[in-house]
Amino acid sequence: MAEADARLGAFFDAAPIWRAELQALRAILLACGLQETYKWRGPCYCHHGGNVALLWGFKEAATLGFFKGVLLEDPAGLLRAPGENSRAVRMATFTDLGQITAASATLTGYIQAAIALEASGAKIFYPKDDLPYPEELIAALDENPELAMAFDALTPGRRRGYLLHFNQPKASATKTARIDKHSARILAGKGMNDR
Repeated sequence: MAEADARLGAFFDAAPIWRAELQALRAILLACGLQETYKWRGPCYCHHGGNVALLWGFKEAATLGFFKGVLLEDPAGLLRAPGENSRAVRMATFTDLGQITAASATLTGYIQAAIALEASGAKIFYPKDDLPYPEELIAALDENPELAMAFDALTPGRRRGYLLHFNQPKASATKTARIDKHSARILAGKGMNDR
């Protein structure tokens, strides 16, 4: 655990722009009884054995993200999806300490609701195969049964990441090049961003 504590300390010490804001968000999370750990290169807050929230320091803001944020009620309108393809995470962004102070009671309520969701075992159900397989990927999987088995064995999130990446370009040659580039990673059971 000493290693995790050192990495957490380094994260907060290295935050050049949003140090005070991240520390304020951290204090609110810890006051709610969450366990602080280090995952995905930053602080992660857990309860009931599950991930509840994350902190990020981006160039434009300090951010509190909720893993099952899509299930949270948001009467204050603080939460937004991090990107157009985000299905579960919702985040609140802050650009000064005063915003966090003003929202602290609301954030505490949101955190308690997120803890209750985790304790209840609430799950987010995603539509199966909601992204189309590009023709180029279908052809590659048909030509290489080993690649097809490896692609099917990937976690749903890893498959989704590849499908988003492979569907993005308009040109067929670019799609094929992307599939070729990532075939070895797929065969190794890795997602696009796995090391």
